[in-house]
Amino acid sequence: MKKNKNRFATFAVLFASATAIIHIGNKIIAASASLKEMLDSNRRNYYKWRFGEIFYTKKGSGSPVLLIHDMLPGGSGYEWTNVEEELAMEHTVYTIDLLGCGRSEKPGMTYTNFVYVQVICDFIKNVIGEKTDVIASGFSGSFAVMACRNEGSLFNRIMLVNPPAPGNLTQMPSKKDKLLKYFLEVPVFGTLVYHMIVSRENINNLFIENMFFDPFHPDQNMLDAYYEAAHKGGAQAKAAYASKASRFMNINILPALKNIDNSIFIIEGEAENNGDEVIAAYQEANPSIEAVMIPHTKHLPHVEDPEKFLEQAGIFL
Repeated sequence: MKKNKNRFATFAVLFASATAIIHIGNKIIAASASLKEMLDSNRRNYYKWRFGEIFYTKKGSGSPVLLIHDMLPGGSGYEWTNVEEELAMEHTVYTIDLLGCGRSEKPGMTYTNFVYVQVICDFIKNVIGEKTDVIASGFSGSFAVMACRNEGSLFNRIMLVNPPAPGNLTQMPSKKDKLLKYFLEVPVFGTLVYHMIVSRENINNLFIENMFFDPFHPDQNMLDAYYEAAHKGGAQAKAAYASKASRFMNINILPALKNIDNSIFIIEGEAENNGDEVIAAYQEANPSIEAVMIPHTKHLPHVEDPEKFLEQAGIFL
């Protein structure tokens, strides 16, 4: 009996020591990720929303345009760096860091499509204050579509950049997905796993393999910004990723697409996986949707070829 107690005490001490070491390591990783200070927050515009403060920038003058970044690990408004200044020459450009992302607050909660629908609608009503054109990148296109369906009077035109396939969005969280979310949310050890997922090497590989048409000349500043944003906020930075990875942000957007009267325009990177099929799915749901492909680009055409992107945006807006 005494031996068992000693073994348990030894195990408890070792476990506590390992937990403390990992916790300190997590803190160091999160702090070191911000050393390059790629995410400028000097112009401190924050919208105080019900679940946390939301960072945004405002530039230019003219009809309003809201830029919404993708939900990739480390996504933030920095994604629009190559185009927002040019857009601001003719428009008032609002670039937002969605709740749980970038420089915005990152509460430990379940992030759903409805949460972001409310963020977008409330931001337009309370900050922009008038009917707005929206350009949404990647997965966030589903938020823009559902927000427009809920409160169409807030929206003018919608541009979707490489939006997700509607069929993929119908997949709801399974028991396995819920278990993944639970594990990622475990303090210390879940954070360690998250840090492994968003390590600098994995961020670089994500972009080189899936985001850029030319993998040999990646935008290093963009990679640094994503790496920093993925760690900003410490342990809470993992919350939005955990919700997306476990499909809690998914929703069937097809009924919304069929009922939206607003002009919708899709921009696809020529090398984006299944780009033709994605466009076809959207146009089947709503034949009035227009689309164009930008050559020699993949998932981020506004990063890889900002001139062609701005040309198309100018025609649509």
